Amino acid sequence: MTSQDSAPHSVTGRVQPAPILELRGLEKQYFGTHALKPADLAFEAGEIHAIVGENGAGKSTLIKLLTGVVPRTAGDIYWRGEPVGLKTPLEAIRHGINAVHQEVVLCPHLSVAANIFLGEERQRFGLLRHRSMVREARKILDDLGFDLPADALLGDLTIGQQQLIATARAATRGARFLIFDEPTAYLTRKEAAQLFTLIRRMQREGVTIIYISHRLEEVFELADRVSVLRDGTLVGTRNIGETSENELISLMINRSIEQIYHKDSFSFGATVLETRNLSGPGFQDISLSVREGEIVGLYGLIGAGRSEFVSAVFGRQPKTSGSILWQGEEVAIRRERDAIKLGIALAPESRRDQGLCLSLPVSLNLNLPIYKQLSRNGLVSSREEKARADRQIADLRIKTAGRSASAASLSGGNQQKIVIGKWLNHGAKLFIFDEPTVGVDVGTKAEIYRLFSALLAQGAGIILISSYLPEVYELADTLHVFRRGEIVASHAHNSASHEDILSRALGSAPVTSTNAASGDLNR
Repeated sequence: MTSQDSAPHSVTGRVQPAPILELRGLEKQYFGTHALKPADLAFEAGEIHAIVGENGAGKSTLIKLLTGVVPRTAGDIYWRGEPVGLKTPLEAIRHGINAVHQEVVLCPHLSVAANIFLGEERQRFGLLRHRSMVREARKILDDLGFDLPADALLGDLTIGQQQLIATARAATRGARFLIFDEPTAYLTRKEAAQLFTLIRRMQREGVTIIYISHRLEEVFELADRVSVLRDGTLVGTRNIGETSENELISLMINRSIEQIYHKDSFSFGATVLETRNLSGPGFQDISLSVREGEIVGLYGLIGAGRSEFVSAVFGRQPKTSGSILWQGEEVAIRRERDAIKLGIALAPESRRDQGLCLSLPVSLNLNLPIYKQLSRNGLVSSREEKARADRQIADLRIKTAGRSASAASLSGGNQQKIVIGKWLNHGAKLFIFDEPTVGVDVGTKAEIYRLFSALLAQGAGIILISSYLPEVYELADTLHVFRRGEIVASHAHNSASHEDILSRALGSAPVTSTNAASGDLNR
C-alpha cells in the first residue's frame, strides 16, 4: 500500500505551488528483500514531518535514499518540482539535504570547532587557523543556544553533547531539508529542550525537518504531520491534530497503547536483595530491597547516581561503605564474577559498548555467561551451544539471518534482546535493566515488557532504571527517585503523580503532599 491518507497542508496556511521534495514510487530492494516498497510522499517547505515505525519498518532505508548513501531500485525523487538523482551524499548536500544520525559520525580525536568545520576548514596561506575556528565555533554554539566548549576534544563530551555538535554542524551547512534520526535518545532534558528550540527556529526560517523518533510524545509536541511505515510499506500520513498516539501505534504494529504497557500482577515472595546505607562513587546511603516477583524502579535525571549504584551491586565498582544482603545473608561483591555466581544479571545502559561483542556471532553472545556449563573436560559441546542459542532466538523473536550472524548486523532492538537473552540462559535470580528500551520501537518494548512478566512469574526480581517516566511509572511496583546520588522519595505503584515524581528528581517542591511516606510500599 502506498497511500497518503491526508492531503498535504501548508504550515503557514498558504497553498504552496509544489512541495520542496516529493517521492513517486520510491522503492529499494536488497537481494530480493523489499526494504522499502513503492512509496508516494510529499514534504512541504518549512514543515516538521515525523516518520514513525518499528525497527526494520524502512525508516533507515528512507534516510539512506534521501541522503544519497544507497541507490534506489525504482521510482523518482523531485526537488522543488525538478527530478534529481541523489546518487551520492555530496549531491544531496549540494541540494541542502543533510542528516543528523543517532550514532554520531564525527571525529572524536578532533576539537569541537574542527568537527563543526570539517571539510570546510578555515585556512590562510595553507595553514590551519584553529584559533579563528574556535572563536567562530563558539559564536555559532552560543547563537544556537548550546552551552558547549568549542575548544574541547569531541571525544571528551558526552554522547548527548556530541549529538548537539552534529546538529550544529548540519545547521551551519546551509541545510534546507534536515533529517533527525532519534535525536534525543542520549540527550538530557535540558539538551532536548535546546534541540527543540533550534528545530522550531529552523522551521521558522523555512527549513523542512524530518523527525524520526520512537518517542511519540515528541512527535505530538513538534510535528505538523506524521507518516507511518510498517514492514517497508507507507501505511498512512496524518495531520498531527487529527490523529492520536493510539492510532499511530495501531498503524505501526496493530496493537493498542494499553497492550504496550500491560503489566501482570504477582504476589511478592522472599527478599532477594537488600542494601543498607550503601555508598560509593556517585551515590550515598542507599537502602532498598527487591523481592521475588517485584519490579523496583529507579528514576532520576542523568547523573543522579542510579547507574553508579547498580554498578556497585554488580561488582563493577567498589562500595565505600554499607552492606549488601543476598537472600538474607550479607555478602561481599568485589567483582562481577561474584555477582554472577550469586545469580545477579546486569543489562547495561550502553549495550554496544558494555553488553555485546559486536564483531562476534549471535550464538556466542547469547552463551557468553554459560560456556562453563556447556563444557566437558575443557571442550564446548557444539550441539548444546547451538541448541541454547536457537532457543533464545526463537523465544525472544530475535530477527537475525542466523545464529552465526554478527551481533553488529542486527538492529538496536534485536541487539538488546541478545543482551537480555544471554542472562536468561544463565538463569539469574535478580535482573538489573539499565535503560533497556532506549532506541527500540514500541513493538520491541512490548516484547521486553512481556519478558519482564515471564521473569517475575519464575520468581525473579527486577531493578529497572529508566529516564522515561511513563515507562518506570507504569511498570514499577516500588519506585525510588534519585537525585544527586541519594534517594529523595519512594512510592508504591501509581501512588504519586508524574508531576510529584519529576519535581523530586529536579529538586523542586512537590506538587502535592505525596512523598516517601505515601502509599503502601508492601502491597
